[in-house]
Amino acid sequence: MTDTALTVGQVAERYGLTVRTLHHYDQIGLLRPSGRSASGYRLYAPSDVTRLQHVVVYRRLGFALEDIAVLLDDPAADISGHLRRQRDAVTHRLDELTDLVVAIDRALEAEMNGIQLTREERRELFGEGFKDEYQAEARERWGDTEQWRQSQERTARYTKDDWVAIKAETDAVNAAFVAAKRSGAAPDSEAARAAAEAHGRQIHERFYDLSPEMHRNLACLYVQDERFAKTYDDLEPGLAQYVHDAINAYRS
Repeated sequence: MTDTALTVGQVAERYGLTVRTLHHYDQIGLLRPSGRSASGYRLYAPSDVTRLQHVVVYRRLGFALEDIAVLLDDPAADISGHLRRQRDAVTHRLDELTDLVVAIDRALEAEMNGIQLTREERRELFGEGFKDEYQAEARERWGDTEQWRQSQERTARYTKDDWVAIKAETDAVNAAFVAAKRSGAAPDSEAARAAAEAHGRQIHERFYDLSPEMHRNLACLYVQDERFAKTYDDLEPGLAQYVHDAINAYRS
């Protein structure tokens, strides 16, 4: 079997997954490797890899893991019905992406014309939570750091449409945290970890290079600073602690 089987690391690299994800699939019975090496390591046979390919496709279509298990294992599963519903969802997402392309085009036009976002426009987008004194406090606390330099350099180029997109991304991340918490998912669940990953990715791509340690530090700030905690807890009671725990679970 070892001539054709793959280790968990090889499977993870080939399909762009994490080893943690494959271990999770194993734990819930969605994808259990058929064999073990002499040293006790998981080995995935060709049939296991084929099953994983189906899992990856269904996940990209937005299916929940429990639904995927039913589709793969229940002979009576209504695959056509599931696919029709997912097609409707994908079509809706295409419409949203079309709107996003329009927004990006406007942002490019604004960038070429040198349009920047004023303080008033930032307040229009982000509400009263955007205050000049917060900016001054942040500069005093982190003004001599590389992260601050990167953030200032990147945001100096942002147009109003860029900030609109950032606001939408932030709302989507917060909504994912809220949905995970309300569903009863634990902070170390796949849904919570996915929200934490999206949270870190937005900061990393939009503002500054985010290390795992910095991400954990931010998580602590969200519960230690009452202003951050209130922002999250106003969305959902107890959300600040949930976000903190989810980020630490994702970064562990």
